[in-house]
Amino acid sequence: MKLHFSLSQMTCVNVPVNRLLNKLDNEHLETSSKVNLLNLDQQAMKAFFADMGEKAFRASQLLKWLYQQDIDDIDTMTNLGKALRTRLKETCEIVMPEVVYEQPSKDGTVKWLLRLTDGNCIETVYIPEGDRGTLCVSSQVGCALKCTFCSTAQQGFNRNLEVHEIISQVRVAVRTLGGGVKDGRAITNVVMMGMGEPLLNFDNVVSAMDLMMDDLAFGLSKRRITLSTAGVVPALDRLREVSDVSLAVSLHATNDELRNQIVPINKKYPIHELLASCRRYIADKPHRKVTFEYVMLEGINDSVDEAKELVTLLEGIPSKVNLIPFNPFPGTDYQTSSREVIDRFQETLINAGLVTIRRKTRGEDIDAACGQLVGKVQDRIRRSARFGVIKQVN
Repeated sequence: MKLHFSLSQMTCVNVPVNRLLNKLDNEHLETSSKVNLLNLDQQAMKAFFADMGEKAFRASQLLKWLYQQDIDDIDTMTNLGKALRTRLKETCEIVMPEVVYEQPSKDGTVKWLLRLTDGNCIETVYIPEGDRGTLCVSSQVGCALKCTFCSTAQQGFNRNLEVHEIISQVRVAVRTLGGGVKDGRAITNVVMMGMGEPLLNFDNVVSAMDLMMDDLAFGLSKRRITLSTAGVVPALDRLREVSDVSLAVSLHATNDELRNQIVPINKKYPIHELLASCRRYIADKPHRKVTFEYVMLEGINDSVDEAKELVTLLEGIPSKVNLIPFNPFPGTDYQTSSREVIDRFQETLINAGLVTIRRKTRGEDIDAACGQLVGKVQDRIRRSARFGVIKQVN
């Protein structure tokens, strides 16, 4: 599955993207002075209790209540002393986004629209496939970066999601679908492929993924969490130092000239730099592969010659390729490559020895397919004015 948004021409202006995003993020004010306990991974939770003069094991107890027992009422946490519960209620809260609606698809896909405390909305999608259940999680409110084939990227940008707003998407899905996220239950995999570019919200995304993998929380294997990026190379190199989740890269072109047009972050971090970073990410990791995502655009990037160029480009990188049929959206000039064209492209890659998967389009009837997530974003970089309104959500 793929629900990814990529990067925009903002990466090419004089003000670095990270500086602009940090400025916007710092302007976001919390509506409460209390600590949201869902913002704390295990390390932060231990530090929190240490500041209170409590033992570190309190962090383990609280994490189990929040994620294994799915409890939001501090009074219910009976292995915490009454005095400690009182202090927690005075200084802390457990607040999740509001579920505005839950929308099922005829193919079993489910999409949730979640309203944040500042009025923005994000979308989260669950996709079942056999014994696999994948949850697609958003990392930003909108997207500050603009891939031309993605409707999500055209809606504007407001801010980074906080840890609690990321991990709450998993909690919402678990509550709705039942059970947990392991041992054969509904959610077996999480992909950071929802709204936004995860590597531009680095710290919060890493903390949320740590909670997903924490045995005291959701206990997912690192191989069952995938982060998808359009190619923020310095952040990707940093990720290698702190995490070992699976990696997916939105490539979509085999040369810089074309990729500059459809994935403009390429102007800042061209293909050769991105692929070098991919090699570094999986170095000394036996049996690990990078997934390269390639949206099929009719007459743009779908020729047999480009398939051959892709084979040459990925030579020496343990990889697999996901071919993604383009999902049209209002205002786009792109068309989806025909089945025959995609088949020829895939056959060329397979014959050259590349593991190649043609992704099924899922949730198209509820706008939950690749690149269709929109939500409701109070645009703070005024890009939506240049592209018009893509979708209204009341």
